[in-house]
Amino acid sequence: MTTRSTRTPRRRTVVALGVVLIVIVAFSVRLIDIQVVNAQEYVSQSLSMGIGVTRTTHGARGEIVDDDGTVLAGSVLQYDAQLDPSHVGPVERTDDDGEKIEVDWPTIAAEIGAITGQSADDIEKIVSDALAADPDSQYAQLATGLSTEQYRALADLNLPFLAMTSNPARTYPDGAVAGNLIGFVGSDGTPLEGLEESENECLAATDGSVTYEQGVDGNIIPGTEVDTPAVDGGTVTLTIDGDLQWYMQQLISEQVQNLGAQHGQIMVVDVKTGEIKAAAEYPSVDPNDIDATPAEDRSSRIFRDTFEPGSTFKALTAATLIDTGVADPLSTVTVTGDETFASGARVTDAESHGATNYTLTGVLIDSSNVGIATFSQLLDSQTRYDYLQAFGIGQGSAVDFPGEASGELRSVDEWDAQTTLNISFGQGVSTTLPELVGAYQAIANDGTKVPLSLVRSCTLADGTVIENDAADATTQVISADTATQVQEMLENVLLQGSLAKSVAISGYRIAGKTGTGEIAENGSYKQGVYWTTLIGFAPADDPQYIVAVTLDQPTAVTSSAANGPAFQQAMTQVLKTYRVMPSTTDPLLLPKTG
Repeated sequence: MTTRSTRTPRRRTVVALGVVLIVIVAFSVRLIDIQVVNAQEYVSQSLSMGIGVTRTTHGARGEIVDDDGTVLAGSVLQYDAQLDPSHVGPVERTDDDGEKIEVDWPTIAAEIGAITGQSADDIEKIVSDALAADPDSQYAQLATGLSTEQYRALADLNLPFLAMTSNPARTYPDGAVAGNLIGFVGSDGTPLEGLEESENECLAATDGSVTYEQGVDGNIIPGTEVDTPAVDGGTVTLTIDGDLQWYMQQLISEQVQNLGAQHGQIMVVDVKTGEIKAAAEYPSVDPNDIDATPAEDRSSRIFRDTFEPGSTFKALTAATLIDTGVADPLSTVTVTGDETFASGARVTDAESHGATNYTLTGVLIDSSNVGIATFSQLLDSQTRYDYLQAFGIGQGSAVDFPGEASGELRSVDEWDAQTTLNISFGQGVSTTLPELVGAYQAIANDGTKVPLSLVRSCTLADGTVIENDAADATTQVISADTATQVQEMLENVLLQGSLAKSVAISGYRIAGKTGTGEIAENGSYKQGVYWTTLIGFAPADDPQYIVAVTLDQPTAVTSSAANGPAFQQAMTQVLKTYRVMPSTTDPLLLPKTG
């Protein structure tokens, strides 16, 4: 028979065990809730309260590539190294004999410094400074911008208190090739110049982050990581042909130095599309080593410099005369080399001559200022102004290059008697090389102006391609018939003019015009120095490409004859590069005089 005294303790034991079991079950349920069911919610709550460590992850800045996909600007990984000062100390290692040894902190600091290029004292000071600021500090920046080789060497040290993060840095594999166009970024990755700046919306990466909790040993607590992925930048595809760009840069460098010029430029443009295939200049810049280039040479003079175009403008005046029906290539005027007009304005030719009955074509061939000024009087000033604007003078270009300049075409009410005549032959007006090339593109393209383009597309990280549709905005500046007549006139300029031999290319018909622009300084023109230009297209019977060569103040040869050899070599290379078929018809020779 069981007594009451023996049943009571047993009941208490059962109750106690039940209570313990309930508690265990409750804790287990709660633990499952915290660590499994709602783990992410609790991690997020703790991280939002500032309990945890957040590390920025970097996407790679996008590439800039030429029209063939060759990388002109790209990103490489560099590494930053950090120490956990609260855990810095001796490290246990195994020696060659398999014995455990302890390596002290000063020795380790010296090993680190041998890799990063710092002294052991420098590294120890980094740690001591961090601890002085915060005795519980778990972070101190050791070094930034480490190479992959340095990263691997540090990783081989197997130090528990050393961590490394990667971040992209900019590199320019072809150095100075298109350097003045590509631009560069600062040490912090901020785009500072060129296409790096203007195309930043496409190229820029979006940083991500990793947030986690750490244990007292500095290790990440499993399951506490919250990752927001970084997004890489897009790829900018240019219209530039990298190989042709290289060739043109070598050519203009040689010409500038041989002719004693301040600087020079060559542009190559596809007549039908307006795509810029090369935009070379000297001096040039290597974006990998910005400090080696003076600040004034780090951007693109092609887009930022303005100049008086000189006689290259005579083709635009001739096109206006023909398109308005007041003259044709065989229309004539009789002029001497020095004329004073009824308005009191005086115009002279580069070389004196007696009365000559020039055709409009002859005016272009001999580049007679007096002749074109006389013809220009057949037009009212507003019509001339409107045509120049339609050609793009004073309008800049569709490229919209950072800091791009526009020429200065003053309104008609600001034209005095002298200016009214001078503008007909490119004096008293300024332009840029893209503006001038754009005007000649319209002439070569049967009167249709296609906006110039330097960027073809942006391909985002997700594969979305955003095309440059600027070429769709075409303008019919002059009629196709007018354009054909001006093309024939410009071909005769190079056939019958003084540069006939120096610019000839066997098998091809070439058209073009020279210009010798005066250089304004402090309100007057500099004496004896000029801005020389030669611009043309080929084949003249079916224009495919425009080449323009400019030189600033050449001293060995001061006239635009200086540009002849470079133009001939540049156009020869273009025709070869794009395998343009030779001309199959003979040119139409036009008379110089009536």
